[in-house]
Amino acid sequence: MKPSTAAVLGVRACAAAALLSALGGCLDPETRQTMADNNSILAPIFVQPTPVDAARWSIDPYDADKRARGTNLLANAPFGGGDPYLKVYREHLKDEGTLVRAVAARSLGMHGTPADVGALLPLTADKEALVRFEAVRALQRLHNPAAIEPLLEVLLPAKEVEASIRAEAACALGQYAQPAVLSGLITALADDDLVVVANAHASLMTLTGQDHLPEDRRAWVEWSRSTHSPFAHQREFVYPVFQRDKGWLDYVPFMPPVPNEIPGKPNGLTTSAAAVGSG
Repeated sequence: MKPSTAAVLGVRACAAAALLSALGGCLDPETRQTMADNNSILAPIFVQPTPVDAARWSIDPYDADKRARGTNLLANAPFGGGDPYLKVYREHLKDEGTLVRAVAARSLGMHGTPADVGALLPLTADKEALVRFEAVRALQRLHNPAAIEPLLEVLLPAKEVEASIRAEAACALGQYAQPAVLSGLITALADDDLVVVANAHASLMTLTGQDHLPEDRRAWVEWSRSTHSPFAHQREFVYPVFQRDKGWLDYVPFMPPVPNEIPGKPNGLTTSAAAVGSG
């Protein structure tokens, strides 16, 4: 799908003003270009796309791979949450390229708002598993009760055959203190996949504070029937993040820092929102 003229102009204008972004690397442009011209073995490390390159790739009307790569670079840049870039992410949700849709969903999870949930929900039923996976993961970071029913659908093996996606849905549901969510997560404890069970159990503990109950559906059913306030001891939901230790390459001079993320609450989740349905 060819991007609109407004999106093209907006992205290029903003990208031109963001040249001091980390995407440009630690070396000055002249040094990096000299290394590239000399076919230095270090060129692949130090010659990085500029923000302008990323912006142009993200709206390339002919190359889906470039659109995906450019969008990913923009989303991970310090300025990636700017309005012109958000417009690109939103338009790419309907792109014909699988990777473009997947990256767009991930980008909105990083920078979007609760209002973007409605546009992400159709991707939870996308024909491509990668797109469904990224859409469901994005819903872990954006709080909107409109996502509850679709996430409960994804949690069902009859609706979603990929266990990894069901597991991500089980995680995302941990932010919604609703009776239907409690019931769906308890049912998911009988899933054939251990990761789904583990994530459903973790979400149940977050929603109820009942750390002593095992990963056993019957035990949770009995407990839920015995209490009138299942969410009275609800804990704060924090979405999972990327974390890894440094490898040997990370100690090489001029290499960018490990891109570990900071845990946080979903955009739109407030104390009052978390308490809805807790009675």
